[in-house]
Order: sequence, then C-alpha cells, then structure tokens
Amino acid sequence: MRTLHRNKASRLTGRRRFLAGASVLAGMAALGFPAVIGRAAEPLKVGTYGGYFKDSFDKHIYPEFTEETGIQIESIAEPTGEAWLVQLETAARAGVAPADVSMMAQVAMLKGQSSRLWTPLDLGKLPNAENLLPQYVHRYPDGKVDGIGAVAWYITLVSNTDAYPEAPASWAEFWEPENKGKLGLLALASNSFLLEITAKTFFGGTEFLGTEENVLKALDKLAELKPNVALWYRDEGQFQQALQSGEIPMGQYYHDVAGLAAAEGHPVRSTFPKEGGVNDSGCWALSRASKRETDALVFIDYMCRPEIQAKLARNVGTAPTVRRELTDLTDAEFAAVSSDIEPIIPRYDLYQVRSDWLNQKWIELVTG
Repeated sequence: MRTLHRNKASRLTGRRRFLAGASVLAGMAALGFPAVIGRAAEPLKVGTYGGYFKDSFDKHIYPEFTEETGIQIESIAEPTGEAWLVQLETAARAGVAPADVSMMAQVAMLKGQSSRLWTPLDLGKLPNAENLLPQYVHRYPDGKVDGIGAVAWYITLVSNTDAYPEAPASWAEFWEPENKGKLGLLALASNSFLLEITAKTFFGGTEFLGTEENVLKALDKLAELKPNVALWYRDEGQFQQALQSGEIPMGQYYHDVAGLAAAEGHPVRSTFPKEGGVNDSGCWALSRASKRETDALVFIDYMCRPEIQAKLARNVGTAPTVRRELTDLTDAEFAAVSSDIEPIIPRYDLYQVRSDWLNQKWIELVTG
C-alpha cells in the first residue's frame, strides 16, 4: 500500500504506504438507523494513513460529518505496511478494537479474511454504495461484502518533458533500447505492479497471471528491462528529484504527485498509456471487535457520496471511487486525479497466495 506522507510540494507522495440535514435523518431512520443528531456518545474511532493524509481528513471531512450526524470522530494514524493489520488481529482476539473503521490496503484486506477479521457489511444500510465503481466493493470468498472503497490513486508513466518533448503512448516504451539507463521504477513486485503492466502490455491482460508458468513468462519479459533501469526506488522523493532534474527522465510514479510537480513548474509529465494506468486503492473495513457497527455504517455510507468523493479529489488528491458522472468535478479536476481510460487493476491475490515465491523470483530475475 502506498505511504501517503505529505507536505506542500509532495502531499501525495508515497505508502502507502478523504447536507442534507433533516432529509438525511429521515433516510437513516428508514434504513433502521437511530437518530443521532445531538446525542452524546463515545467517538467512532477511524484509522487512516498518517501525516498530511490524516490531517486532510481531520480538516475537510470529519468536522462536517460530525455536524451533520452528531457522531464524533476520534482520528487514528495507522502505521504503514501490514503492522496495522497485525495490531487489529491481535486486539480482536482480545475483543478490543484499536479503531472501529480502518482504511486498509487490498492485500491486507485479503489477509484479514483468513481470520474473519472484517465484519460483513450490510449493503442494505449502505445505499450510497450503489455509486461505487465495481472494483471498489470488496468481498469475502462467499460473496459477503467486507470492504468499501475509501480512496483510490493511479500509478502512471511519467517523463521529463525536456528529455521527451512528445508524451509516450504505451508502457512498451520502457522496453525500447533508446531508453537504456533512463528508467526509475518502484522496487517491489507488490507496489510497482509491473507484472500487471507487463501482462496487459504484452500478454493480453492481467488474467494471464493465473498460473506460475505464466507469471514466470511475465518475469522473463520484465528481466529484459534491466539494462534500461537506472534506479529501483523505495524512496519516492529520490526518484521525483531525479525525474525533475532530468537525471532519470522516465519511469513510473503517482499521477497526482507528478501533476503537483508540473503545476509548480517542473518539466514533468504524467501520461495514462493506452493500456491504462495502474489503479490502486484502499478500503474502509470494520473490525469484528468493534461495538459501533451502526455508526460505522453511517460513516462509510457518508464517504460513498459523490460530493464527498469530489471533495477528497479536490482537497486530498485522490481519485473518486464513485462513477465520474455522479460528481461535479470539472474535466481539469478529474484529469488531475484520474482518467477515463480503462485501468489496470492489480492482481492482489498474487501477493497473498504466492508472496514468498514471487518475492524470491522477483529478486532472482528482475532486480537482482
């Protein structure tokens, strides 16, 4: 999962590793929710990624949610990686919830299923979930919903406009001989999604990655990139600086951050290739140890409103998880965070089911 550390210049860099009044109350009552305006209750604990990301939710989302519903929010900063998943699982065994609702990475969602960590969510009490794009409704193997899309972002093909006056049109550009020593790529299989990019570009789609034999074919194709890679990066700031200076003039990066750099006058361009950008995301999930299911559903449903997703796009820089036509985002606002080109959806199952084997092969064949 992308780490979202923030400042003015790079507010969406990284992890991985955001009024209707009486009518809302009437709708909630019809769905079986109790009236909550003006009540006194313990805060609903909501976990999000820390730093600027959490600060943005604290400023732009939680106050108006509380004003409308009366539900106070205790904002929790989650640790990065899978540390939060481990904390949630350990606490749940003791009947404790460090957060009622947490924003979780897709692989962590899958791993949490094995211990039934996530409370199944009743879509009948989440009417705004109908606004979501299909990839943002996460389910247990038995079909029960265990996660609802919270935020999304894209990894795209970025280039220095001084070095590349014309925008590259395809991920296949990475493999071109003239790009020897010019690429900056994310270092891990599980955050670069280069396997999926390769499968979509050369093998017809990500469904190709359904067998170990085919994963090895994709890894062999990726190994052809090695002469072209100047940097396998974990520190996003390091690559951003090299991209802006032209030292490493092409690679993969976060669309929103590249857009911020361009807006500040740096010679940086973010391109959605014809094969699509990589669409990664986080889910809202409810710990089974939480005693606040009713309030949690009110919160998650609120976050599925088009106007709230548009607010996140404008203030946090995330792509909307709802259908574009439901929002009031202008073409420019939408283009700053997303694209109408069909995205590449990561094969998160690979990084759960074949994690150890894949990481070993990744080092042996690609980055080693």
